[in-house]
Amino acid sequence: MERMMKAIVATGYGGPDVLKLKQVPVPEPKANEVLVEVHAASATTADGMMRTGKPYVGRLVTGILKPKHATPGTGFAGVVKTIGSQVKDFRKGDRVFGETTLGFSTNAEYVAVRENDVMLPMPDNLSFVEAASFCDGHLTSLNFLTGIGHIQAGQKILINGASGSLGTAAIQLAKHFGAEVTGVCSTRNVGLVKSLGADHVIDYTKKDFTKLGNSYDVVYDTIGKSSFSKCKYILTDSGVYLSPVLRFSLLVQMARTALFGKKKAKFGATGLLSEKELRKLLRELVDLFKEGRLKTLIDRQYPLEKVAEAHTYIASGHKKGNVVIVVKP
Repeated sequence: MERMMKAIVATGYGGPDVLKLKQVPVPEPKANEVLVEVHAASATTADGMMRTGKPYVGRLVTGILKPKHATPGTGFAGVVKTIGSQVKDFRKGDRVFGETTLGFSTNAEYVAVRENDVMLPMPDNLSFVEAASFCDGHLTSLNFLTGIGHIQAGQKILINGASGSLGTAAIQLAKHFGAEVTGVCSTRNVGLVKSLGADHVIDYTKKDFTKLGNSYDVVYDTIGKSSFSKCKYILTDSGVYLSPVLRFSLLVQMARTALFGKKKAKFGATGLLSEKELRKLLRELVDLFKEGRLKTLIDRQYPLEKVAEAHTYIASGHKKGNVVIVVKP
């Protein structure tokens, strides 16, 4: 008799109401896969964008008319329950965490993951809730700061959206790499951003950071609410504008700045990096965590049946740090 599990299933592209809790078959791990019992999973801004199917160009990857993978979620943390016949590095009972990238499927009680995918053993002092969101803010920001922005000690960086998942990670990482950090956030999050190590904080409800006359080597717009056109005036002569939020205008600016001028606009899809590259970044983050240099901020936790509510909250724009789906309390 086929084993069944609870999972969130997207009935199509659209608002949070397309996310339904259903009974679906437990995935059968292949020879090179492990079956992970999910204890916690991520819920992110990117999940919301993929749920809507916008920008439409993204559907070339996620599915033209409906999601190829109906169950959302990419970050996960849990316990290995079954191992395939060819698996060598994991054992039943191992605590693991990671990211399924374009495989999605983690907002469920079980997920099948290939042994050589983005998955590592969990450090003993890392909780399932913290681990589930490691591959969103921490991993993405590490890639943007080092792989795309090539941040250097002594540089000045401005982080827009400093209190979100990517922003809270970026503050800590930028300070680790020796940069001078300015965080942009709302009034209620000024204290949080300072506590994470930001040297300066700009309250966007009171001041427009693009009009203060300061200059930066890097502007990391984690929420895509600004633009290269607005930020180019506060970039140094060889400064770079980074954003993980893909817009057509950003693509145009990327193409234009690649050909003309020293100031650059850059975007990158961290999830499209190879599994080997992502595992390397994840190991670097684990080392920083073990050294006490990196902490994960959890804003809210939702049970599996309330993933739609989690998406609604994330879309409100008031999230601090990370939102996590607790699958197994």
